[in-house]
Amino acid sequence: MIQRVNIIVLDGFGIGEAPDAKNYGDVGSNTLKGIYTNTKLNLPNLKKLGLYQIEGIGIQEEETEIIGTYGKAREQSVGKNSPVGHWEIAGYITKEGFRTYPQAFPEKLLEEWKQETGIEGILCNKVGSGTELLKEYGEEHIKTGYPIVYTSADSVFQIAAHEDIIPVPKLYELCKIARKICDKPEYNIGTVIARPFVGDRANNFTRTYHRKDFESQKFGKNMLDIISKEKEVITIGKIEDLFSGRGITRAIHTEGNADGIEKNIEELKKDTEGLLFTNLVDFDMLYGHRNNIEGYAKALEYFDSKLPIIMQTMKDSDMLIVTADHGNDPSTPSTDHSREYIPILIYGKQIKENVNVGIRQTYADIAATVLDILGMEMLPTGNSFKEDIIKE
Repeated sequence: MIQRVNIIVLDGFGIGEAPDAKNYGDVGSNTLKGIYTNTKLNLPNLKKLGLYQIEGIGIQEEETEIIGTYGKAREQSVGKNSPVGHWEIAGYITKEGFRTYPQAFPEKLLEEWKQETGIEGILCNKVGSGTELLKEYGEEHIKTGYPIVYTSADSVFQIAAHEDIIPVPKLYELCKIARKICDKPEYNIGTVIARPFVGDRANNFTRTYHRKDFESQKFGKNMLDIISKEKEVITIGKIEDLFSGRGITRAIHTEGNADGIEKNIEELKKDTEGLLFTNLVDFDMLYGHRNNIEGYAKALEYFDSKLPIIMQTMKDSDMLIVTADHGNDPSTPSTDHSREYIPILIYGKQIKENVNVGIRQTYADIAATVLDILGMEMLPTGNSFKEDIIKE
């Protein structure tokens, strides 16, 4: 009997445009293929799990022994960012999308925020790449002390501040106030993000791992709520932020992919039952958003090199699911998320080998399968594929 499920989310690792990609301006996006065709990508362990066997992947590789179960899922939620992607993986489908601000934020919103926080001014209020905006406004921020406020194609209110000018705890307080304002129906913003950075001039400003997301709590019951009532729900990386700490028995902070992978391995060594839920953010944050194809490829290869250790550390009663939350194709002109299918790769001593679970019509099939396998209350969303993958 499987006692623990280890879900690892490769943030932004899409595998091909979704059927509704045109509604999001993402026709032609394929994160995996975009990287594969522009580099010498070598992922032998993901290949063994069945990555290149997934239907419609668009990549031809030499045959190998497949030791995992594989498939892909499309998103039913409105949106294409990390919160709604993770919520749907956990079984909650977002029906109403958050508002985006392609022309920047209204002055009324910013004035409310200034009044509530007592800050005298802000910089920027644009749509753009955070790293580029730091080059443009970072030095002025250091001189004035005014926070840099910006957004993107997603529903985000991002606040960048130098750690020596606005200390991280103070920045978090500014974000909490912004979160309350952004929850108002007239604004309806999905995520407020603290973006601390360091450096002394435009060409060396660097964002730090003190980033913190303050999510809208407009999500309903999900598998974390259910599992945490009876078993442990241990989260690694930004999962705690994405679920606002709800349904989590223990949260572990990380500083990048390598740290997250090592902490995942350490948790696997412990005797726990329930859910181990890890997000590896660097794929998205450092490479997808910056159109860094080579960096993305190297990050994938690093994760792939650690997969054997993860698999060897697993107990006989463990099950591994490697998946994603959305796409972020670094080979396209866009620096934003992309509406794509996500991979589902499953491995464990009790999991069948070389089984195709097909094209799942919602990410929520993952939650349905996890809850079914753990013998827990089922949600109204998703269809379990437990019977297809468990050895008799």
